[in-house]
Amino acid sequence: MADRSARILLVDDEQSIQTLLSYPLRKEGYDVVQATDGRQALERFEEQAFDLVVLDLMLPKVDGLEVCRRLRGRSSVPIIMLTAKSEEIDKVVGLELGADDYITKPFSLREFSSRIKAALRRAEMTRPAETAPDEAPLLVRDVRIDFPKRTVRVRGREAQLTFVEFEILAALARAPGRVFTRDMLLARIWGDSAYRDPRTIDVHIRHLREKLELDPKDPEYLFTVRGVGYRFRDTEG
Repeated sequence: MADRSARILLVDDEQSIQTLLSYPLRKEGYDVVQATDGRQALERFEEQAFDLVVLDLMLPKVDGLEVCRRLRGRSSVPIIMLTAKSEEIDKVVGLELGADDYITKPFSLREFSSRIKAALRRAEMTRPAETAPDEAPLLVRDVRIDFPKRTVRVRGREAQLTFVEFEILAALARAPGRVFTRDMLLARIWGDSAYRDPRTIDVHIRHLREKLELDPKDPEYLFTVRGVGYRFRDTEG
């Protein structure tokens, strides 16, 4: 998928936002399909394939969080949320439901363009090529990570990770003991760290701990290095 031919589903009930965002996207060569409510967004998504979804949080008929949940249940398409709310809980809920990124209104078109390009670059990365088909699964205590299959089993049961959660876990687990800063993880997963809140990584780490650790407050696998970032348990430890 080349950026120039990427198809983007733009979901927002405000015509002014639709006009503001769709014009520069089309000018850059993207194929933009518009939806003005949640139900229409789900219908559009059923009708054709998309490379990216830009999704407003506050939508009529079906709200943005529910649309996000339904889309993520059937696809790993990158989802960028748009929200006029500044409360942390809205961002957390969106990320928990599987959104890849969020932008809080008001935002500049430069920031918007940067987020779009970074999301498409991330989706464009050939993940199977980065993961050798014969790469052995990593087994650390009760956690087994199968990189080619993108599966994680914890104490014998499969953990349901989002795309971003798996990418963060894989980055840390492939270098056990190495400390990654939040900016390093942002750049590794999203292609850059520009315009991004480093706390986004904290949210994903918290969710990973809830899925991997017996006691998320006393982790055995994902450790915080205070003032620096995070590391995965050293396989020799």
